[in-house]
Amino acid sequence: MSIKKVAVIGAGVMGASIAAHISNAGVPVYLLDIVPNDSDLKNRNIIAETAIQKILKANPAPLMHKKNARLITPGNTEDHLHLLADVDWVIEAVIEDLGIKKMLYKKLEKVCSATALISSNTSTLPLSSLVKGLGTGFQSRFMITHFFNPPRYMRLLELVSSSMTNKALIDSVRDFAEISLGKGCVDCKDTTGFIANRIGIYWVQCGLLEAFKQGISVEEADALLAAPFGIPKTGIFGLLDLVGLDLIPHIMESMKQLPEHDAFHKINDMPELFTQMISDGYTGRKGKGGFYRLNKMDGKRVKESINLATGDYAKSEKPLLDCLKIAHKEGLQAFLSIDDKYSNYAWTVISKTLLYAANLLPEIADEITSVDEAICLGYNWQYGPFELLDKIGVDWFVDKIKQQGDIVPEILTSGSFYKIDQSVIKYRTLSKDYRPVPRSDGTLLLSDIKLRKPAVLENASASLWDVGDGVACFEFHSKMNTFDMDMLTLLRQSLTKVEQGFIALVIHNQADNFSAGANLGLLMFAIEQGDWDSVKGLIKQGQQTFMAVKYAPFPVVSAPTGLALGGGCEILLHCDAIQAHAELYTGLVEVGVGLVPGWGGCKEYLRRCLQMKSIGGPIPPVAKAFETIAMAKVSKSAVEAKELLFLSASDGITMNKNRLLFDAKNKALAMVDGYVVPESTEYKLPGHTAKVLLDMSVKGFKLLGKVTAYDVQVADKLATVLTGGDCDMMDPLSEEEMLELECNVFTEIVKHEGTLARLDHMLKTGKPLRN
Repeated sequence: MSIKKVAVIGAGVMGASIAAHISNAGVPVYLLDIVPNDSDLKNRNIIAETAIQKILKANPAPLMHKKNARLITPGNTEDHLHLLADVDWVIEAVIEDLGIKKMLYKKLEKVCSATALISSNTSTLPLSSLVKGLGTGFQSRFMITHFFNPPRYMRLLELVSSSMTNKALIDSVRDFAEISLGKGCVDCKDTTGFIANRIGIYWVQCGLLEAFKQGISVEEADALLAAPFGIPKTGIFGLLDLVGLDLIPHIMESMKQLPEHDAFHKINDMPELFTQMISDGYTGRKGKGGFYRLNKMDGKRVKESINLATGDYAKSEKPLLDCLKIAHKEGLQAFLSIDDKYSNYAWTVISKTLLYAANLLPEIADEITSVDEAICLGYNWQYGPFELLDKIGVDWFVDKIKQQGDIVPEILTSGSFYKIDQSVIKYRTLSKDYRPVPRSDGTLLLSDIKLRKPAVLENASASLWDVGDGVACFEFHSKMNTFDMDMLTLLRQSLTKVEQGFIALVIHNQADNFSAGANLGLLMFAIEQGDWDSVKGLIKQGQQTFMAVKYAPFPVVSAPTGLALGGGCEILLHCDAIQAHAELYTGLVEVGVGLVPGWGGCKEYLRRCLQMKSIGGPIPPVAKAFETIAMAKVSKSAVEAKELLFLSASDGITMNKNRLLFDAKNKALAMVDGYVVPESTEYKLPGHTAKVLLDMSVKGFKLLGKVTAYDVQVADKLATVLTGGDCDMMDPLSEEEMLELECNVFTEIVKHEGTLARLDHMLKTGKPLRN
């Protein structure tokens, strides 16, 4: 069964966000809720319609493009349940009340197609309770599909089914969720909290209580429990602020359903300060603040944190702890062996969490891989609990547990949980044999390829890999995947290598972010030395390399995800095609550091604008390019990247990050037969006349206070490039002439004090300077 239409019942924050993400997949969805108990109400769909208006304004945006809201049809459960007759999947997301849910199920049983799957998004109620007393026909098409909030960004989807559930329906939902929604689906047992929240909330609660008990500050706790273990920098207190403090008591209440012997009951209480914060409206980011808050001081917003002992707020300071340096340099065993209150805190929280996870199998899942995947996808940990045990060292961990007198779970007595065997990563089953880590169809990961064969070429900044079927993959792996001379050199060498022994090239990496652009540190070093030849050499090297990519005698497809900024965007613009992950945030942002795109970004983006038939006349395409680059516009999704012309209409979008390389490789292979190198472009530009108009518009913004004095100067240089400088429309510029214009303007503006100030500020703070 293919899923072509969906309904979500319950238009609260979660239900509306699920509907939004289904619309992101291009699938029509009904969003229904009750009719409010108001006799004077004229609009019976008011709850669902209001929910749609909220998701259009929400930040972070549940919609990948606002136009997707057109696919969401609002309605109510009194007048519109009949619409569900042709729906393939109904998702119930109503209040966590068993009686209300079961009354709804009886209505759905009457109106839904016999082949439609019905699922609940419950996070607290067991499947057995939800289906008790309902017919076998209903039970055969019912399961739990637990989305994590926000559904667009959180990749985990927990699946809970029974022996009664039709396997074909489960497979249909799994395929749809993985391919169309970009989810990682994890099978869970029908137990309280399923997998991710059962362990994740235990970790949060342990970290919270131990911080109060051991006298650890909010900042210290978050630092100690984050980076050393590959956990997001929000740590526990930042995470509590993000999800909302007022949600935690409800979750803790649901955990009281756990068996009496469960360790959760030992930590199921709340500090008095926590309860008081909720009462006072300090519920996190959605309230007046939480453990952290932003406070205005002298006209500036200052980040403050709460003192766990006194309840007072003070300016938040980054903790400078020697143990964190040891963790970074010497690893987790060295870090956890230090006998001070900071390492002891980290050990207490992480050891309790890992022991708890180890004691939960096979209760919550049949395999350790399910637990690790659920935590990684649901809480954004780099390593799941069993991967983390391997990273610490299982035997070392067990010895330390024994020394403190704790009982060692049997699962921890058989060595490591993962191993590389015959170039394949394998995991230990509960029966103690090793099996390959399962991968969904269509999954192709560089991390797996690296286990099977050495790199074709590599240096400190990049590598070239053989990904099969005659396709090579060029990978960045410098810090933030920024471009330096080593990367550019290896890319040129890789183009030669691919021409000799492959048929196509994909440019891709498995990091969270594709590329943050050029290495500004190297650029700043050359500037400080007054080495202008090196500055010009860096620009020329980048231009020549990206031109070599564009005119390679084979297809070149880029496969970006996350940030692709500045030079990272410029290389995309030079590829034959792009297969982008749906979460692509790309743009030419050089003006933010007082520069203009210098590696052909102006040239290639302008070419796209000039080719748009909807942008007529000589000046409008130039104005379009100027507006996008001068405002440093960045797409908030791959769909927006198409609208901004960073992606073309024929470029592809992949929802599931694990399928990105697979899709890009197939796109490259499809281009091989009959591949023709692109024709060079001529630029008929309006020259001085257009530049005057652009300068006037920028000065107008300056008078309105919307741009700074130095923005005007940078915009003037950008306008020079985009209008063609002193060119004449009757004498088109070649690509080489456009590149020369970019280089000349770049090497001129980089010497200005305003640009130097912006570069220095960015390198020191990571934020742009508005000078």
